[in-house]
Amino acid sequence: MYFRILTVALLGTALMVGASQAQQAPAPATSPLDVVPEKMPFSEPYGPPITLAHAKKLIAAVEAETKKRGWAMNITVVDSGGNLVAFERMDGAQLASIAVSEHKARAAVMYRRQTKVFEDAIQKGGLTYIMTLDGAIASRGGFPLIQGGKIIGAIGCSGGTGSQDATVCQVGADMVK
Repeated sequence: MYFRILTVALLGTALMVGASQAQQAPAPATSPLDVVPEKMPFSEPYGPPITLAHAKKLIAAVEAETKKRGWAMNITVVDSGGNLVAFERMDGAQLASIAVSEHKARAAVMYRRQTKVFEDAIQKGGLTYIMTLDGAIASRGGFPLIQGGKIIGAIGCSGGTGSQDATVCQVGADMVK
């Protein structure tokens, strides 16, 4: 009986202290996600889709850079609607990275931004926000392809670390102006 009374007394005290602390809690800081930008970010319009010939040139350039570094990658190019145009799996590239390279390319074109933006957002505490976006991937190596101010597609690379993927993928993205 004594232990029950003691337990109830301790529980009551804990509840009162918790309620008192809850009333004194400071207001939460404003999240960076609550800031309203003046201009719409990532608002490049979609343009005509990249051609197969152009996609093959980008893949060849990325493959050359990758071979120069001694890496093996999966390289995907999608058009301005996120549809697969060209894909290459280099000898020795890991199998899981086939789908990852496609995912990076599609996310880059659908959200009109590099996939590194999602990675950065998670590192800054935006996990909940990013987790609610269909098709987002928080891994470097996906780049929109912008030609004449319009998105014609995207390129995604996977097979190494995020920084390796982004380094070689940037070569293909830089070929589009």
